[in-house]
Amino acid sequence: MDKLRKFFATLAASAAAAVILMPALALAAPPTIEVIALGHSPVQDALKPVRDYLGGLDGRVRVVELNAESPEGARRVGAVGLKGHIPILLLIDGSYRFKRTDGTAVEFKDFPAKANIPLGLNGSWTVADFRTAVDTALGAGGKQR
Repeated sequence: MDKLRKFFATLAASAAAAVILMPALALAAPPTIEVIALGHSPVQDALKPVRDYLGGLDGRVRVVELNAESPEGARRVGAVGLKGHIPILLLIDGSYRFKRTDGTAVEFKDFPAKANIPLGLNGSWTVADFRTAVDTALGAGGKQR
Protein backbone atom coordinates (compact mmCIF):
# COMPACT_ATOMS: atom_id res chain seq x y z
CA MET A 1 0.00 0.00 0.00
CA ASP A 2 2.91 2.35 0.77
CA LYS A 3 4.33 1.86 -2.72
CA LEU A 4 0.96 2.66 -4.28
CA ARG A 5 0.58 5.82 -2.20
CA LYS A 6 4.13 6.90 -3.15
CA PHE A 7 3.39 6.21 -6.82
CA PHE A 8 0.25 8.39 -6.77
CA ALA A 9 2.06 11.17 -4.89
CA THR A 10 4.82 11.15 -7.51
CA LEU A 11 2.26 11.08 -10.31
CA ALA A 12 0.35 14.03 -8.81
CA ALA A 13 3.55 16.05 -8.34
CA SER A 14 4.59 15.36 -11.93
CA ALA A 15 1.19 16.40 -13.23
CA ALA A 16 1.29 19.62 -11.20
CA ALA A 17 4.77 20.43 -12.49
CA ALA A 18 3.65 19.82 -16.08
CA VAL A 19 0.69 22.19 -15.68
CA ILE A 20 2.93 24.89 -14.21
CA LEU A 21 5.60 24.53 -16.88
CA MET A 22 3.22 24.13 -19.84
CA PRO A 23 3.00 27.86 -20.74
CA ALA A 24 6.78 28.17 -20.70
CA LEU A 25 7.13 25.17 -22.96
CA ALA A 26 4.49 26.27 -25.46
CA LEU A 27 5.76 27.71 -28.68
CA ALA A 28 4.86 31.32 -29.38
CA ALA A 29 2.20 31.82 -32.00
CA PRO A 30 3.51 33.17 -35.30
CA PRO A 31 3.03 36.90 -35.84
CA THR A 32 -0.16 37.88 -37.64
CA ILE A 33 0.27 40.25 -40.56
CA GLU A 34 -2.90 41.95 -41.78
CA VAL A 35 -2.80 43.49 -45.24
CA ILE A 36 -5.80 45.81 -45.55
CA ALA A 37 -5.84 47.51 -48.92
CA LEU A 38 -7.87 48.74 -51.83
CA GLY A 39 -8.17 46.10 -54.53
CA HIS A 40 -6.98 48.07 -57.55
CA SER A 41 -3.89 49.60 -59.10
CA PRO A 42 -1.72 51.46 -58.08
CA VAL A 43 -2.36 50.02 -54.61
CA GLN A 44 -1.82 46.41 -55.64
CA ASP A 45 1.35 47.37 -57.53
CA ALA A 46 2.75 49.09 -54.42
CA LEU A 47 2.03 45.97 -52.33
CA LYS A 48 3.87 43.56 -54.62
CA PRO A 49 7.23 43.80 -52.76
CA VAL A 50 5.41 43.36 -49.42
CA ARG A 51 3.61 40.26 -50.65
CA ASP A 52 6.78 38.87 -52.23
CA TYR A 53 8.56 39.24 -48.89
CA LEU A 54 5.71 37.63 -46.93
CA GLY A 55 5.54 34.78 -49.43
CA GLY A 56 9.22 34.05 -48.81
CA LEU A 57 8.69 33.54 -45.08
CA ASP A 58 7.51 29.95 -45.62
CA GLY A 59 4.49 30.14 -43.31
CA ARG A 60 6.38 31.61 -40.34
CA VAL A 61 3.78 34.39 -40.22
CA ARG A 62 0.01 34.25 -40.46
CA VAL A 63 -1.19 36.55 -43.25
CA VAL A 64 -4.72 37.94 -43.35
CA GLU A 65 -5.84 39.88 -46.43
CA LEU A 66 -8.80 42.26 -46.27
CA ASN A 67 -10.25 44.56 -48.90
CA ALA A 68 -10.32 48.04 -47.35
CA GLU A 69 -13.60 48.75 -49.14
CA SER A 70 -15.39 45.73 -47.66
CA PRO A 71 -17.43 46.10 -44.47
CA GLU A 72 -14.95 43.84 -42.64
CA GLY A 73 -11.97 45.86 -43.90
CA ALA A 74 -13.57 49.16 -42.93
CA ARG A 75 -14.37 47.78 -39.45
CA ARG A 76 -10.78 46.61 -38.99
CA VAL A 77 -9.38 50.00 -40.03
CA GLY A 78 -11.75 51.67 -37.57
CA ALA A 79 -10.80 49.21 -34.82
CA VAL A 80 -7.22 50.53 -34.82
CA GLY A 81 -8.46 54.12 -34.53
CA LEU A 82 -8.18 55.24 -38.15
CA LYS A 83 -10.79 56.63 -40.49
CA GLY A 84 -10.96 58.14 -43.91
CA HIS A 85 -9.47 57.04 -47.21
CA ILE A 86 -6.56 54.72 -46.38
CA PRO A 87 -5.41 52.80 -49.46
CA ILE A 88 -2.94 50.56 -47.56
CA LEU A 89 -2.78 49.55 -43.91
CA LEU A 90 -0.34 46.90 -42.71
CA LEU A 91 -0.77 45.54 -39.19
CA ILE A 92 1.80 43.44 -37.40
CA ASP A 93 0.14 41.73 -34.45
CA GLY A 94 -2.55 44.42 -34.51
CA SER A 95 -0.27 47.46 -34.70
CA TYR A 96 0.61 49.66 -37.67
CA ARG A 97 3.26 51.59 -35.74
CA PHE A 98 6.91 50.58 -35.49
CA LYS A 99 9.88 52.25 -33.84
CA ARG A 100 13.06 52.21 -35.92
CA THR A 101 16.42 51.58 -34.28
CA ASP A 102 17.23 55.30 -34.61
CA GLY A 103 14.20 56.04 -32.40
CA THR A 104 11.97 57.49 -35.11
CA ALA A 105 8.50 56.08 -35.55
CA VAL A 106 6.96 54.81 -38.75
CA GLU A 107 3.34 54.00 -39.57
CA PHE A 108 2.52 51.33 -42.13
CA LYS A 109 -0.37 53.19 -43.71
CA ASP A 110 -0.93 54.79 -47.08
CA PHE A 111 1.59 54.15 -49.84
CA PRO A 112 5.27 53.55 -49.16
CA ALA A 113 7.51 56.61 -49.15
CA LYS A 114 8.66 57.70 -52.60
CA ALA A 115 5.94 55.70 -54.33
CA ASN A 116 5.38 58.74 -56.59
CA ILE A 117 1.66 58.67 -55.93
CA PRO A 118 -0.13 61.97 -56.47
CA LEU A 119 -2.68 63.29 -53.99
CA GLY A 120 -0.26 63.23 -51.05
CA LEU A 121 -0.88 59.60 -50.17
CA ASN A 122 2.78 58.66 -49.84
CA GLY A 123 3.47 57.37 -46.35
CA SER A 124 6.63 57.53 -44.28
CA TRP A 125 7.45 53.84 -44.44
CA THR A 126 9.59 51.78 -46.78
CA VAL A 127 9.46 48.09 -47.60
CA ALA A 128 12.77 47.79 -45.73
CA ASP A 129 11.05 49.23 -42.63
CA PHE A 130 8.27 46.68 -42.98
CA ARG A 131 10.73 43.81 -43.37
CA THR A 132 12.62 44.96 -40.27
CA ALA A 133 9.38 45.17 -38.27
CA VAL A 134 8.30 41.67 -39.32
CA ASP A 135 11.78 40.29 -38.60
CA THR A 136 11.59 41.91 -35.16
CA ALA A 137 8.21 40.28 -34.55
CA LEU A 138 9.70 36.94 -35.55
CA GLY A 139 12.63 37.39 -33.17
CA ALA A 140 16.36 37.25 -33.80
CA GLY A 141 16.06 34.10 -35.88
CA GLY A 142 13.37 35.55 -38.10
CA LYS A 143 15.48 36.72 -41.01
CA GLN A 144 14.28 35.55 -44.38
CA ARG A 145 16.13 32.55 -45.74
